[in-house]
Amino acid sequence: MEIRPVTESFAAEIGGVDLSKPLSATGEASIKAAFWKYAVLVFPDQDLTPQQHIDFSKKFGPVETDRVLDPKVTPHRLDLSFADISNLTPEGKIWAGDSRQRMYKAGNKLWHTDSSFKPIAALASLLAARIVPPVGGNTEFASARAAYAALPATRKAELEGMVVVHRMTHPDKEHDDGYRDDDKARHVVTHPLIRTNPVNGRKALYVGAHAQEIVGMPPQEGRRILDELTAFCTQPQFVYSHSWRDGDAVMWDNRCALHRATTFDKTRYKRKLHRTTIAGKSPDSAFAAMP
Repeated sequence: MEIRPVTESFAAEIGGVDLSKPLSATGEASIKAAFWKYAVLVFPDQDLTPQQHIDFSKKFGPVETDRVLDPKVTPHRLDLSFADISNLTPEGKIWAGDSRQRMYKAGNKLWHTDSSFKPIAALASLLAARIVPPVGGNTEFASARAAYAALPATRKAELEGMVVVHRMTHPDKEHDDGYRDDDKARHVVTHPLIRTNPVNGRKALYVGAHAQEIVGMPPQEGRRILDELTAFCTQPQFVYSHSWRDGDAVMWDNRCALHRATTFDKTRYKRKLHRTTIAGKSPDSAFAAMP
């Protein structure tokens, strides 16, 4: 196994490993250690069946199966263990230019962390490429822990102890129309603004599009602070932009890495990626230790 870091502690490519085959105890431990250190892991040249994708994901924890998109708007193309990150209909055709799917999946272009709107927030996500466009369609990742480390000590002290309201949707966003109304009401939770990883002690800002208010603060003021922090986290020096290749599988730590999709010609090129999301262990588990 070869680990090639992008920076000293954020994003690394893992070569010489085939995730479709059983891992040795040493190999699994090496991958988990790299996950703790780098937060974003790129595994090139993978050819995973759906079950192999799920099996590897389960080495990190339980796989989410509750999908929040309205099946009347977007019929499920995949097993409920997977989120369908594509621009394809159930028949495998490119969406029409005026499709509702295209409208509300535009939310993926916002910086966010997966499932932060759930009481048991996501630990990690594993996204595997099946079809990639020849131009565009990168996924960008931002290190919220490198950003936290770069804050002045006085600012860190001001933010310590703040609690944030996370929502699945925002009422004034058009792309929210594809979600079930009962889920919009149910997925409103709170999480600490600053998270500490118990394995390595590193702190991170837990922000992004789903983080919408700060408890005990007027909504507009809390929103201003959260927007400011998200903008700080996503400065170029904290960002890795992944250009997808056929066979890439990318895993990231939702507890300390924001991500977003970038655009491509969705009316011309097909894009099909499958994602599993690995849940934490308890209601305040975004930094629960892995087994």
